[in-house]
Amino acid sequence: MRKKILFVIGILFGLMMINSGLNKFFHYLPMPANMPEPMLETFKSFMQIGWLFPLIATVEIIGGVLFMIPRFRALAATMLLPILVGVLLFHSIQAPSGAPMAIILMGINIWAIVEDKDKFLPLIK
Repeated sequence: MRKKILFVIGILFGLMMINSGLNKFFHYLPMPANMPEPMLETFKSFMQIGWLFPLIATVEIIGGVLFMIPRFRALAATMLLPILVGVLLFHSIQAPSGAPMAIILMGINIWAIVEDKDKFLPLIK
């Protein structure tokens, strides 16, 4: 039963990551109109680094696709972990309204890592 639940959550999580990555390329989701000034400055800084958003978007898309495939979920969780740490820190510090969703996404990613711990054990032996 746990495997089935993780499979369904993995599909939904993967789709969310793919959506997030595609939005960075195609900008189909509108930005909030009343963003705080520090948040706007952060996004402007990210945009000035021309390669950063495409890199993050590509990793999110590839990670999202791989997360939906149980065989590659451990690899995808490892790929997405630094991005989710950044999302969690960003929302904890600058946009607390998004922190609950960031915590949920981080929890799903950590759950996937714990479920596939056997794949990581050879790395630390």
